[in-house]
Amino acid sequence: MDNILICDDDRDIVAALKIYLSAEKNYHLLEAYTGQQAIDLIKKEDIQLILMDIMMPEMDGISATAKIREISNIPIILLTAKSENTDKVLGLNIGADDYITKPFDPMEVLARVKSQLRRYTNLGGQVNKGKHFIIGNIELNDETKTVSVDGDPVSLTPIEYNILKLLMQNPNRVYSTAQIYEQVWNEAAYGSENAVAVHIRHLREKIEINPSDPRYLKVVWGLGYKMEDLTK
Repeated sequence: MDNILICDDDRDIVAALKIYLSAEKNYHLLEAYTGQQAIDLIKKEDIQLILMDIMMPEMDGISATAKIREISNIPIILLTAKSENTDKVLGLNIGADDYITKPFDPMEVLARVKSQLRRYTNLGGQVNKGKHFIIGNIELNDETKTVSVDGDPVSLTPIEYNILKLLMQNPNRVYSTAQIYEQVWNEAAYGSENAVAVHIRHLREKIEINPSDPRYLKVVWGLGYKMEDLTK
């Protein structure tokens, strides 16, 4: 049984998140309504994951995250509004593990919670172990040549696998289509743009929750593609 703490000053949001997460029978859900309440509960309870709102009275989510990181490395997922981009990045920089933007998609909430719990319990919070790469809910094991999303295996073609491996090995680095083509196909990149774009599209369909609005495999217009990891 995993203990999950939901911390938000809006009781309706807490209630909604409890409904989403109640679909998983092995979650025990606790509630807090300020950052200080969350810290007090962590000191008393064995908690495996926190869903933490950024904007709260008494102590906001950013300050609470910083305090929690002084005593614990349990996963923290920030609950953010689209207008809170600066605070979101600040939270990730001081130790939050992920974020979910309001309004919530129930499937996305479950996916992110499962990903962080698995990462924490099975991998000790390590993002990269040798040939094992993890970005968000995507895992690539280059020893077994396998890829999974939220723990479920994903079948990739060799080209798709090698593109993903290249980008996950170098998170946040932008690769031009020519660079991707040359490194994956091992030949000169004449007229490579369309071939790379097609494989990127197929790859997004397999690893992204919403391929039309990708969270990880991003295009940088005029430059190329990158695997975005805001924790880096």
